[in-house]
Amino acid sequence: MTSHEPSEPSASTVGTPDHADPEANLTSVASARIAVASLLDGGVRYVVVAPGSRSAPMAYALAEASAAGKVELLVRIDERSAGFTALGLALATGAPVAVLTTSGTAVGNLLPAVMEANHAAVPLVVVSADRPEELRGTGANQTTIQLDLFGEHVRFAVDVSAGESPQRAVETSLAAATGAFEDTPPGPVQLNLAFRDPLVPEKGERLPEQRGHGTFRIGTEPLTMTLDPAAAELPERRTVVLAGHDAGPVAEAFARAHGLPLLAEPSSNSRFGPNAVGPYRLLLEHFGPDSALPIERAVVFGRPTLSRPVSALLARTDIPAALYEPVPVAWYEPGRRRETPIASLAELAEFAGRGPSAWLDAWLLAGAAAQHAVDGILAAGEPATGPAVGSLVWQHTRGQLVLGSSNGIRDVDLAGLPASEPAATVFASRGLAGIDGTISTATGIALGGHQETTLLLGDVTFLHDAGGLFLGAGEEQPQLRIVVLNDSGGAIFSLLEHGAVAEAGGYGDAVERLFGTPHSVDIAALAAAYGVGHCSVSTTAGLAEALAAPFTGRTIIEVRTDRHGLRDLHGRIKAAVGAAVAGVLAE
Repeated sequence: MTSHEPSEPSASTVGTPDHADPEANLTSVASARIAVASLLDGGVRYVVVAPGSRSAPMAYALAEASAAGKVELLVRIDERSAGFTALGLALATGAPVAVLTTSGTAVGNLLPAVMEANHAAVPLVVVSADRPEELRGTGANQTTIQLDLFGEHVRFAVDVSAGESPQRAVETSLAAATGAFEDTPPGPVQLNLAFRDPLVPEKGERLPEQRGHGTFRIGTEPLTMTLDPAAAELPERRTVVLAGHDAGPVAEAFARAHGLPLLAEPSSNSRFGPNAVGPYRLLLEHFGPDSALPIERAVVFGRPTLSRPVSALLARTDIPAALYEPVPVAWYEPGRRRETPIASLAELAEFAGRGPSAWLDAWLLAGAAAQHAVDGILAAGEPATGPAVGSLVWQHTRGQLVLGSSNGIRDVDLAGLPASEPAATVFASRGLAGIDGTISTATGIALGGHQETTLLLGDVTFLHDAGGLFLGAGEEQPQLRIVVLNDSGGAIFSLLEHGAVAEAGGYGDAVERLFGTPHSVDIAALAAAYGVGHCSVSTTAGLAEALAAPFTGRTIIEVRTDRHGLRDLHGRIKAAVGAAVAGVLAE
């Protein structure tokens, strides 16, 4: 048995399992049964299985555990979809979730999900089957070097030789995945299990009698916290609270307790309450160094990833900034960010101070004016646009909301009105912010959360994971509504520098072909092929009606729109907000 801990500061942090007893000679199925029992003992309740021959011993052992009602199995024919489904289940449940693949390229297809799990600190357990030692390096079919395949993206990787007991390897892997080791956040691990023929149960063995599955909802309780009641004694400072991805309700409570404006991204799960400001990214320039009320300090909760104005604010060396970090995080290396990490709320309160009443009032008035200006621009045109779709989805979603990368989450950030209380738990793949596996991730979130779930994504993101619509035969249908903003290509690039290049004319055709990536895919036909409901709308009224309609199982709402006027739309929104806010702040 060999192990590799690429993300650990030293091998002793996790501990390298002892080498195998040379006399050990477990059958492959017996070894797999030990692995499954150890996974279940460690809290794994969901396993996503991709079919394969070398992984057959694990498949049989899992089938036995499933028949006994001890684990929920999901089957996916595409390993990449399997990995992201497992990622979504782990996000929804907060517990480690395993994904099983056979050897060879099957393992490599998990890399995108492993990378996202690494940067998002998600306990994803890769169980990769492998050939035994005697077949490695011989040219045997589907045989390659698998242990180091994920490199530094896993917290721990271990190779269990054929015939060995995998118990200790599984226990160490789960400890690493769940962040049980000091100064190490949760994250993905790889359990590489070698199996030798025979790969099937002994003749005459049978599955146990099928039992019903329990409900395996493992979530976190609502946050209960008490902030320092002496906030009134803190010095007054013009501080802003920036709530990035996964900040949680603590950011909202902190901003409210200290009288500070809350600038919260949609996937922060902090975008609510009396201090939350909607189109905040368009307001930052109005509180810049040359304004009457310049920002003095910034406090960061979670990971801000969405907008360049926020990145520019955090890059300013004249504004002291602090990052609330009560536990180790996976998304940055210590010393590589400018913010001062602070572990306690009391110390953070001393840094932030309390907001002068005029400070919070100015932000709230500016935010209300900006929101009114955005709503006015969006209401002026009945054909649906990205920001209008984002606003409506944000307004209508209950239960769970999954936001795809690219424009969808930014549309909600721009136009989504903060509510007084959170209406849905929001998820997004912001570890690396890729569009990979979004449908599969949302499927896992819906199944793991056992709640109605809405997914908002663009057409390119949808097509990137169209295979994620596949479900194993007889499996539970998630309550999943998929809203696809179909503008026949990648609209986000028109809002970046490439949009200006296209407008200049010198590279217009190249920008459209290589960045816009236009297509004519029939999404209705795709939905029919996978047995998923579908409807098409093109107006905000039609979308509002579709979102209000009850649904069962999976359904797709395709919103047809045109992306070529998007750059102009955002320009008009910015101008309207600028005029409205300038008028408010001048009073």
